[in-house]
Amino acid sequence: MSYHLSIIGTLDNPLFELSFGSSKQGGDGVAKFRPEALYMNQFLVHAALDLVEEVQWVSKDLYLKRIDSHQNNHIHCFLTGGNVKFMLLMNPDPQATTYSAYPTTPASRPGTQAGGRQSGGATGTTGAGGMLAANPTSQGTEEAVRAFMNEVYETWLKCIMNPFYTANQVVTSPVFRSRVLAAGRKYL
Repeated sequence: MSYHLSIIGTLDNPLFELSFGSSKQGGDGVAKFRPEALYMNQFLVHAALDLVEEVQWVSKDLYLKRIDSHQNNHIHCFLTGGNVKFMLLMNPDPQATTYSAYPTTPASRPGTQAGGRQSGGATGTTGAGGMLAANPTSQGTEEAVRAFMNEVYETWLKCIMNPFYTANQVVTSPVFRSRVLAAGRKYL
């Protein structure tokens, strides 16, 4: 499974981007996105920002769960109190996702029940020793992503509260990057 984490600022500007792979079940921690996915990941995350704006005003939670899906990609969002968005794009099988052949049917936006929010599909657990790729819409996957987002948020707070960093040094900090990767190895 491959992941693309984006931190989006209050003006919908990208502050930080990181692609990484799963370290669970023998994964090597390296993202396996196809070459054309590098730009499509950014596009899909920014396209999901419209859904975030719809959902954030009707939800009391900071973790908005899975807010969008496109082909084989699933996008999760966590909001901060300052309206900075942590967006995680998950792709269970990046090599099978082709971006050049788009379906001719309407866009694959989730249902609009509860303000555009999808239920997360609590139909099963991770099973098989915690393999998230088996069912990216399961309750176990939602809990793992929630724990990952919480740890990234705590790391974000520690970095922005550090008096030795200026605002733009936080997201270029190797400490921040290494802690995000450690959280990814721990939960995803």
